[in-house]
Formats: sequence, structure tokens, C-alpha cells
Amino acid sequence: MNKLGRILLVEDDPKDVELTLTALAEYNLANEVVLARDGEEALGYLYERGKSGDGPNSYPAVVLLDLKLPKVDGLEVLSRIRSDENMKAIPVVMLTSSREERDVVDSYKLGVNAYVVKPVDFHEFVNAIKELGVFWAIINEPPPGSMKRG
Repeated sequence: MNKLGRILLVEDDPKDVELTLTALAEYNLANEVVLARDGEEALGYLYERGKSGDGPNSYPAVVLLDLKLPKVDGLEVLSRIRSDENMKAIPVVMLTSSREERDVVDSYKLGVNAYVVKPVDFHEFVNAIKELGVFWAIINEPPPGSMKRG
């Protein structure tokens, strides 16, 4: 059985999208990467997956979520995921350039699984994405019956 899961990448910066997709592809860390360019698109995708009738297999193995997004920001997306009974077990990693203490504190208060500040250096960024992908898409075991990899 292939253990690799789907990754939902929520990012509006085209350069960061390209770097993240390149890093994930280089290390073959996902069966599929779904891209949402704003918070509204991310929520639309998640709610549509929930209605698809495929059960837990329809949700991503992890959401890589930027904090500063158009339309609906990352904290609101995180809040909506955590308040939805069907989605609250989805691992969410805040992947952002913000080092502001308030953003870190608010993210953890809302239930983020990890908070990663995007490195500025290209190689550091690729390494960070690789490590995130290995952990969340391969190593991490989701709760039984709730988040099967699909």
C-alpha cells in the first residue's frame, strides 16, 4: 500500500508555490498536491471533499497553510477546520514568513499542529519542505478511522 497522502498547499505567493511544489516533487513526497491560492479556495476545496461521500479518504494528509492570504486569512481557515467535526483531525502546518509572536500564539491557540517560518535561503526552504513532507505525508500516523491516507 502506498502511504503517501494528498497535500493541500494554501499559498498566494507564486515563488513560494513554485519552491514548495519543486521540493515536494524532487523528493516524491505526495501522491497529489492540491493548490489553493487563497483561504476561500482552500475552504471550498475542503468542504467539497467532505460532501464527496468518500469519507476520510477525501481529505488531505496535511494542510500547509500560509498565514497572510487574500479573501480569508490563514487563522480563519485554521479556525474553521478546527471547528468542523469532520475536519478537525486534519494536521495543519502554518508555513509562513511571519515571526510575530501574536501570530504564533494565535495559531497554537486555534490548534495548529506546527508553525514553520519560511526560510529565506532557497536550499533551507527546500530542506524545510522536504522535512515537512516526510513527516506529515509519510511518517505521521493519523488517528484510526479518521484520516486515512488517500
